[in-house]
Amino acid sequence: MGIINIRAPAVSGELSSLRAGDIVAISGYIYTGRDAAHKRLVECIESGKELPVDLKGQFIYHVGPAPAKPGHASGSAGPTTSYRMDPYTPALLEKGLKAMIGKGFRSATVIESMKKYGAVFFGATGGAAALIARSITKVEIVAYEDLGTEAIHKLYVENFPAIVIIDSQGNNLYESEPLKYRKP
Repeated sequence: MGIINIRAPAVSGELSSLRAGDIVAISGYIYTGRDAAHKRLVECIESGKELPVDLKGQFIYHVGPAPAKPGHASGSAGPTTSYRMDPYTPALLEKGLKAMIGKGFRSATVIESMKKYGAVFFGATGGAAALIARSITKVEIVAYEDLGTEAIHKLYVENFPAIVIIDSQGNNLYESEPLKYRKP
């Protein structure tokens, strides 16, 4: 199985051919967002305000990047646990979000919303924050600067390593893989 090159943001339907277990290299612009930023985005939606970023086709990486050392675009950028964003995710998917990058399980509600809106969940390797940071070549804060590292950043990434954990059909690597190792 080879590495599949993915461009961000996604063009309509582009991610539908990915399957749980596919290994990808993501290049292009992605956004960051953790709990506080997700909460503010959903508050904007609920109050009818315009979002600070257009989510159509976008990827959100569940991370709060560390400050960059001199000569680097970003400091360590390891994924945070994605289930903390689950209360907010269906509303963002409805607004056009197509991919999330993080780690850990996602709720049944989020998976159903992913299937409905054709989105995928990529896993990034926890513990490899410094390695992942090498894929980040440009960083810009685009919203909620008062949140510090949890502000929404726009990142330009090149060959960001990830694996499809949950595909747009709802196939879930966290469910399928353990079955392979159970004794009959």
